Amino acid sequence: MLRILIFLLLMATPALAWEARTGPVCQLVHEGETARVLVTYDPAISEYAIAITPEDHWAPGPTFSIRFDSPRGLTIATDRHMIGDDGATLTVTDRGFGNVLNGIEFNETATAQLGARAVVIALDGAGPAVRTFRACTAAEST
Repeated sequence: MLRILIFLLLMATPALAWEARTGPVCQLVHEGETARVLVTYDPAISEYAIAITPEDHWAPGPTFSIRFDSPRGLTIATDRHMIGDDGATLTVTDRGFGNVLNGIEFNETATAQLGARAVVIALDGAGPAVRTFRACTAAEST
């Protein structure tokens, strides 16, 4: 009976893992406690994108930044972000995403910030998914 209860509790818990999905557009997906993160690479236009959808909406702001904390911490900032019409999803696109992928793969947390709104994203277990995503982007680029 205890095994059944534990199984049911585990099935009811949301998946917090990072997942790579391969296909015509490579995807790195995280359904976290604080936000949904979707990193994509579209080889048809040679463009990467990161879309972050937190529990609460984003408020407009001039500069978006994402800080990756320990052991290979770094901060990336841009004024080329977009907030969707509904205010829920913030998206940044670029032709290169090496720093973003390194930040996700090699650190413990990421803090996405726009104005006074900051969202902390756990990066536990992201490494293998990032490596699969990188392999997908390399295969799709050739």
